[in-house]
Amino acid sequence: MRQDHLITATQLSRDDIEAVLDRARAVADDPAAYADRHAGRVLALCFFEPSTRTRMSFDSAAKRLGMNTIDMGDVDSSSVSKGESLSDTVRVIEGYADALVLRHPSEGAATLAGERVDVPVVNAGDGAGQHPSQTLLDLHTIREDHGLDDLTIGVMGDLKYGRTVHSLAAALTEFDANQHFISPESLRLPRSVRFDLHETGAQIREHDDLEPVLDELDVLYVTRIQKERFPDENEYHRVAGEYQIDAETLADAPDDLTVMHPLPRVDEIAPDVDETDHARYFEQAHNGIPVRMALLDTLLENANPDGDKETEVGR
Repeated sequence: MRQDHLITATQLSRDDIEAVLDRARAVADDPAAYADRHAGRVLALCFFEPSTRTRMSFDSAAKRLGMNTIDMGDVDSSSVSKGESLSDTVRVIEGYADALVLRHPSEGAATLAGERVDVPVVNAGDGAGQHPSQTLLDLHTIREDHGLDDLTIGVMGDLKYGRTVHSLAAALTEFDANQHFISPESLRLPRSVRFDLHETGAQIREHDDLEPVLDELDVLYVTRIQKERFPDENEYHRVAGEYQIDAETLADAPDDLTVMHPLPRVDEIAPDVDETDHARYFEQAHNGIPVRMALLDTLLENANPDGDKETEVGR
């Protein structure tokens, strides 16, 4: 793994995570201190899939650091539509920018990009693989409410295709966390993810129902059933709409339970949950600004004028 890229949550040690989150807290406390910190630098946004929160928060984070951004735009209006390879695309864009944020439908795309370029690459989601910057803002949200040790978290919904789940589960193995995974049989964690978690000695349990574990949880992390990830639409329709929560579901939950969601949601969290003290998913999304500012700042702070990059992330 190139040390000047953020490709997967598994490259991050506890110290790496805490360093970025400490910096994110500092950014949130005094954003003016980070304004224009990277004036004159350019961030390239390369999104081969739709995005609202990730694209816009990276754009905003970069500009709050004094950077400019360039956007590849819609795939159908780019050279990708002419058959250009991902390798060629990122090698060209490398010449226009000091760092690159990539979202792509294929697992492993960010790894390939990182092998082809010398500017920092941030994986903004590669198919059903990983989404490590989302994990950092998730951890920031959890830490502000509960800390990251002596933590019990339940993750519910699409665990098979949910890249946010795969990244978060991996990162939590660096902390003293009990992880409960709640899903239908057809959407359980992939075998490879379970194997990796067991190899770390992680404390994990799988369930098909939320109710028996709800009163144990500090955090309930809900994900939507992702239609776009299903190779079989019939399988999607069989499970769509399962594992929903509303205010009544949470009536007997611990008072300090934090409910999170990477968004967008469909119907897995009812709107009446928004009005409870448990809801943190909008705050979670807003945390993308200080966390991604901290991440970009960390990746870029030791950049040399000739374009060689060093970093504290994943060292």
